[in-house]
Parts: sequence; C-alpha cells; structure tokens
Amino acid sequence: MSLAIRVIPCLDVAEGRVVKGVNFLNLRDAGDPIELATRYYEDGADELTFLDVKATVENRSTMFDLVTATAEQVFIPLTVGGGIRDTEDVARLLGAGADKVSVGSAAISTPSLISDISERFGNQVLVISLDLKRSNKANSGFVVTTHGGRNETELDAVDWISTCQELGAGELLVNSIDSDGTRTGFDIELLELVRSISRVPIIASGGAGKASDFVGAAAAGADAILAASIFHEGSATIADAKRELQLAGFEVR
Repeated sequence: MSLAIRVIPCLDVAEGRVVKGVNFLNLRDAGDPIELATRYYEDGADELTFLDVKATVENRSTMFDLVTATAEQVFIPLTVGGGIRDTEDVARLLGAGADKVSVGSAAISTPSLISDISERFGNQVLVISLDLKRSNKANSGFVVTTHGGRNETELDAVDWISTCQELGAGELLVNSIDSDGTRTGFDIELLELVRSISRVPIIASGGAGKASDFVGAAAAGADAILAASIFHEGSATIADAKRELQLAGFEVR
C-alpha cells in the first residue's frame, strides 16, 4: 500500500508574524502564526512548517515561544527551520515542541552538521532544505542557492543531494527558486530529477497556484507537498488540495 501524500502549509515567520513575498523579497504581513497554525490543523493539514525568515539572534526567543505555544494547540508534526547552526539549537527546538528541524544554509557551510544532528537525534528529525535554481553552470541543470535564492553556490543539486543522503538526511525539502511565489505550478522537471536520485521522502515546494497543481507534484514523485500563499490568502483550502489528489488516484489522510 502506498503512503498517503502529505499536505503541509508553510508559515514564513518574521518578528512573530507570518509573512509572504515572491522569492523571499517584498515581504508582506499574512497573519498571526498561532491562529493560522490552529486553523490549518483544524482544516486537516498533515504537518506544519515554520520558517524563521529573519532568524537573527534577537528573534530566536520569539521563535521558541511561538513553537511552544503552537505545540500546545496543534497536534500534528511541526517542522521548524531558519537560523539552526548546531545541535544545541536542535535540542532547544525539539524541547520547545518541534518534531523536526529544517536545515539549509548551515549544512552547506558545515556539512558535518547533517551527521551531527542525525547521529544525536535520529534522521527522522532532519529535513534538508534545498533552494534549487536552474543554471547552465551545473551538469544537472540545477544549482544550490542560499539566502532565499539570491546567492548561487558552486554546488550541483545532484551532487549536494547525494552528499546529504550519505550524511544522514531524513527528508529533502525541494524548493524551486524559479517557481517560488509565482503560482505557476510546481517545477515538475526538478521534482522528477530529485525523485530519480533520492532514497528518502521528498517534499515539493514553490509554485502552488491552484489545488490541481498538487497533483502534478505528486505525479512527479513528491511524498509531501508544501505551500504557503495559496492557503494564507484562501485561493484554495487544504481540503481542496486533498480532493484533487484523491480524484487523481492518490491516497490522502
């Protein structure tokens, strides 16, 4: 029996508020994180992801408080990303009520962080966040970026994914920088590429514009599908996304 496709609302948080922009630029207010998290839980979300988009030292305590407050009201897996630098950050977040952590730029600068986290806590807590972008410089056609896609690294997406898996990644969050916030649908070519080399579950991100877009991501091999604006602004509900997936023959919870 195939596993159910998970639908995951993503809440980008800055200074205690949910924000949204295109390619992480021109951020605008999208609501209260605890209110939104509770609403999505009640609407049938399978998991939730909080991304601390500013992730500065002064905002860290706000994020821990937010995680604790959310975990007291929302009883589905909660992933938190942004600003995680070492295993102590992970320990604090898990202690505050997070179930998983998402690590991106810190793993690129210190790859051993991946194995440090998976060895101490188990790889089930570790989501590697991949901000990937089309590039002629990479053999695979996709390059790894940092800082919300603004800085391109020298890493080919395929090479970096292989490294992450060897070091202990539990899941891969595949975010298409080309599609992020555009609402033109998920990057199917990118998802198919990652699926072809990934031994762990992959989460599709970037580009959801309508509920039927979720079907394309699932067909391309995504185990879970993450979206933000489409849910925050009410252009589609979690139930709409699951209905489209079911109609296309995919199992949902």
